[in-house]
Amino acid sequence: MSAAASPRRIVLLRHAKADWPAVPDHERPLADRGRKEAPVAGRRLMELDIPFDLTLCSSAVRTRETWKLVAHELPHRPRTVYEERMYDATLGDLLALLNETPEDVDDLLLVGHNPGIHALADALAGTSEGDALARVDRTGFPTAAIAVITFTGPWKTVEHGVGRLVEFWSPHD
Repeated sequence: MSAAASPRRIVLLRHAKADWPAVPDHERPLADRGRKEAPVAGRRLMELDIPFDLTLCSSAVRTRETWKLVAHELPHRPRTVYEERMYDATLGDLLALLNETPEDVDDLLLVGHNPGIHALADALAGTSEGDALARVDRTGFPTAAIAVITFTGPWKTVEHGVGRLVEFWSPHD
């Protein structure tokens, strides 16, 4: 199958609930609630049965802790890159990262932060199944929430409106 016709999935996962101790923002750990949310999100990803080729995870403590707990629930752990540019990333930063994704990756998981993850879901979703997009807009992409966006074509062409939001899930629903 050519890259132009190859179906791809971008899965967005916001980190689980973080604590607010007196440390720099990048070093904030998960709260007790977050340590409970993350495995639930991992089980939801397992149910979706997406064979991730690559995970890009923010370098922040709370995202790394979330990913560790999520990955423990998956049947296999995909190659993981801890990406400094995902911390405090703007929509433009995240789109640039997607555009740099290797063409042999069909299913990509991003573990990141708001407001960037929410902005990316909103920007990529030209269409959605059911009320998924309305639910993202209404809830603001809560902690440990997951969005699945499908698109076809090469990664370098990912831009606003290119995808279809096929799933939105939150442990708070």
